[in-house]
Amino acid sequence: MSLKSAKEIWDYLKNKYEGDERIKRMQVLNLIKKFELQRMKDSKMIKDYSDRLFSIANKVRLFASEFTDSRIVKKILVTVPERYEATITTLEKYQGSIKIFLVELLNTLQAQKQKRLMKEDNRRSFDSQASKRGQKQKEEKE
Repeated sequence: MSLKSAKEIWDYLKNKYEGDERIKRMQVLNLIKKFELQRMKDSKMIKDYSDRLFSIANKVRLFASEFTDSRIVKKILVTVPERYEATITTLEKYQGSIKIFLVELLNTLQAQKQKRLMKEDNRRSFDSQASKRGQKQKEEKE
């Protein structure tokens, strides 16, 4: 193989790494299927889940296929665990699911997660302090 001009080299690399249109369509279909099969596990953070969805969506966009943020919003609204239902209902009530922006949805869900973690931490520290007081009182009685 003797490629002499920059254009010949470019065309060769383009064909080698992009493939033909049929291969591109198959790759897009596979990525869309992967996107549709994604689910958020209860133990996972909303940020990790949204990052996974963004990664797939960006790969689809690289193939010059349209993949809107509203599609990602709908996916998140349908697949997040039940613990987020109240937050989603509130967002939909005040803005309608069509008007919910992706950034707003993610920020709201992450804020809810942070509040829940703070409450758990407070509960643990309260339980720990109560346990220490109980041990102290027990020792004093003995």
